[in-house]
Amino acid sequence: MINRTSVIVLLLSALVLSPAAFTSAYADEATIKKGKEVAFDRKKGNCLACHAIDDGSLPGNQGPPLMAMQGRFPDKAVLRAQIANPLERNPNTIMPPFGVHNILSDDEIDSIVEYLLTL
Repeated sequence: MINRTSVIVLLLSALVLSPAAFTSAYADEATIKKGKEVAFDRKKGNCLACHAIDDGSLPGNQGPPLMAMQGRFPDKAVLRAQIANPLERNPNTIMPPFGVHNILSDDEIDSIVEYLLTL
């Protein structure tokens, strides 16, 4: 017999196991694709230099693995600020301030944020 707790667990499991269900709430597929391309581009975002990311090749291990990003950053603005200027939250970070130093454009940062929120 299915009880209320079982139904809640099943629903939560479906949401956790299906991050694509959240994708449309954030951005269209083209923006997400662009964000992944910029994040993986060794001459742009170069996120793989320091972070392990889903299917990225030759990931680094200086930064935390980029996974469960919606849980870690439920506020999209906080994630965006972390990429644009990580020195605000951690003055000792080795992560480059991509926005402050104009390494990435605002549009590129926004695209990366949308991609990361699908992880």
